[in-house]
Amino acid sequence: MSNFDGILNQVTSALGGTSGQQSGLAGSVLNMINNQPGGLGGLVQRFEQNGLGPIMTSWIGTGPNHAISAQQVQQVLGNDLHTFAAEHGINVDQASSQLSQILPTLVDKLTPNGQLPQAGGIMDSLKGLLGGEKV
Repeated sequence: MSNFDGILNQVTSALGGTSGQQSGLAGSVLNMINNQPGGLGGLVQRFEQNGLGPIMTSWIGTGPNHAISAQQVQQVLGNDLHTFAAEHGINVDQASSQLSQILPTLVDKLTPNGQLPQAGGIMDSLKGLLGGEKV
């Protein structure tokens, strides 16, 4: 098992399951975040622009993660959500429901010290989570 799989297993386990679909979705979410302008910081900006900054801040911080609704996920991700859903052969409602469960845990795992990663994107964050090991 690769280290990347390890972090995905942590996220899937935190979600209360071992579903291959959840793991695949979590991996796709990582790629979606990493490939968007600004990476995780860009996602934070999108949340702030949509009035949902406090939700994202809770995920980054070291306290409890605030919940996000499927409708709020749709509000923030817009067309990216449609692309994501199509890639996974699910409808937008299913995708937004799944992401409302995955995003808080994933962002929390990517920011274990309560701070956004510096330049280098998510892959550097994963390396930090995994003790500097190759991802």
